[in-house]
Amino acid sequence: MEQDKTFLAKEPLGRLLFRLALPAVIAQLINMLYNLVDRIYIGHIPGTGDIALTGLGVCLPIIMIVSAFAALVSNGGAPRASIFMGAGDNTSAEKTLGACFLLQLAVSVVLTALLLIFGENLLWAFGASSDTISYAVEYLDIYALGTLFVQLTLGMNAFITAQGFARTGMLSVVIGAACNIALDPLFIFSFGMGVRGAALATVLSQAISCAWVLLFLFSRRSYLRLRPGNMNLHPCYILPALALGSSTFVMQASESLILVCFNSSLQRYGGDIAVGAMTVLSSVMMFAMLPLQGLGQGAQPIISYNYGARNLQRIRLTFRKLLFVSLTYSILLFALVELFPQAFARMFTPEQDLIDYTAHALRIYMAGSAIFGIQLACQMTFVAIGNAKASITVAVIRKFLLLLPLIYIMPSVMEDKAIAVFTAEPIADLLAVTCTAILFSVVFARTVRKLQHNTPDGDDAVLPHA
Repeated sequence: MEQDKTFLAKEPLGRLLFRLALPAVIAQLINMLYNLVDRIYIGHIPGTGDIALTGLGVCLPIIMIVSAFAALVSNGGAPRASIFMGAGDNTSAEKTLGACFLLQLAVSVVLTALLLIFGENLLWAFGASSDTISYAVEYLDIYALGTLFVQLTLGMNAFITAQGFARTGMLSVVIGAACNIALDPLFIFSFGMGVRGAALATVLSQAISCAWVLLFLFSRRSYLRLRPGNMNLHPCYILPALALGSSTFVMQASESLILVCFNSSLQRYGGDIAVGAMTVLSSVMMFAMLPLQGLGQGAQPIISYNYGARNLQRIRLTFRKLLFVSLTYSILLFALVELFPQAFARMFTPEQDLIDYTAHALRIYMAGSAIFGIQLACQMTFVAIGNAKASITVAVIRKFLLLLPLIYIMPSVMEDKAIAVFTAEPIADLLAVTCTAILFSVVFARTVRKLQHNTPDGDDAVLPHA
């Protein structure tokens, strides 16, 4: 890594984006394995794998909420830290880091207490049945104890990537994933712990990742360091970070709400096999979402830094490259899912009935994924330039105005009501991408006009750093 942190403004853009995005994408793919490996191993437990997998699926909304709170703080704080760095204000950047660290500690304590006290009630509300509740409770009770590690690992790693240390951020994920993949079969099968073993492996792996992340941010290798003097909840650093991170929070937390709605509707219309299929479908969706998020994370430091450094041309070029690569990826994934749906289903279960049901549902559920690269590229750019209103708007439109109502509307207009529930996803995706593209063209054009107005020669962007 270059010692001159202005490399984000000077290095050739294509090479820089590749160098930052590749580790971020690899990290997201590994993180995907991190999340999927529990499901794959659990799905192959002899005799009870299919019902245990469904039980874990009931836990997924809660796990998403925990991750969403980490994103609320970090995905707003990290871009703002990059913008401060681009404007040459490292003091404010470090104060943002310290404030977000302390806030995530507080959030972790509250979430842990809530999960331990109300976890089982939440599982019943989120679609557990009498057959699946015992597996869900076994997993969640242990996972709740690791909430602190999840919050700090996901949250603080964003500040490492935001500085341009993409490889270090990737290693943070690799370490945890490697530990989880190694520990899962040991605890699940060798020690006979089943679902509890999967949860324990996850918690221990996150603890190791957390230690790695914090050691780096406290060290001299980091441009921005965690310092006790900067750890306070000052509103001028916390509130803007929360406002900017709210769009990512809505996206992730609403995934939890949406999954609950999916599970409850599918339990009503299709029973446990439909809920089990949804567990697989949501896992496959990670193939679409996480690498796209990795691409966005690679582009974010470049866009944010140059936003603070007043370089409009570099922002434009970065967005165009991000859009091209994201759209290419989403089209390729769409083709693979539509051509080989059973191959994806077999990753999670050996039960042929579940494989057949899931393969049919998967083709429908992922039908709109080909253009989803547009959605992610636009939304990540909104976040990178600090436009909280636009980023939260597109998140709310897709989840609450489109997908949530369609889950309940579609069964009233289709004969196969369970399949109708799955059909809500592609319809919402197509409408959401259209709305996002229109909003982005309007907002970005307005931003360009402001920058050109504030710049005497009209070539460079002049943007406030706060």
